Amino acid sequence: MTLTEKETNALKDLQTQEKSCITKYQKYATEAKDTELKSLFKQLQEDEQKHYQSIGQALNGDVPSCDCNDSQGKNYSPKGTYRDGANAADKEHDCFLATDCIGTEKLVSGEYNEHVFCCSSSPLRKLLADIQIEEQNHAEMLYKYKEANAMA
Repeated sequence: MTLTEKETNALKDLQTQEKSCITKYQKYATEAKDTELKSLFKQLQEDEQKHYQSIGQALNGDVPSCDCNDSQGKNYSPKGTYRDGANAADKEHDCFLATDCIGTEKLVSGEYNEHVFCCSSSPLRKLLADIQIEEQNHAEMLYKYKEANAMA
């Protein structure tokens, strides 16, 4: 598949966003106090790495297949570490990290929503739509973490 200049630029922009997410989740996994949140950040980092690689494949003309039926967010059920009111400073710290990442996921999801319209190829649009759904699921998972820990 040959990409137009507009498609190439859109994909490169999205790949930059994914690289930033990978770095953020890697950093936040080391900074989080709660092991549940550390684990979530590591999982999201792996997901973002897959997005980065999928976009790289598309930039090379090979659009990977996708299913667009991801239920990762719906099925996520974190345990509540901070329910008992202990460790208020750790809770505040982890709440900040989770809230910041929800904002990042909203931003990235919006970027996918915008860039999907730059693409003429159906498989490429489907890939970007699938990744957008996964970004939305990431925000849902982070919000569920906050709910389970009386942060929302």
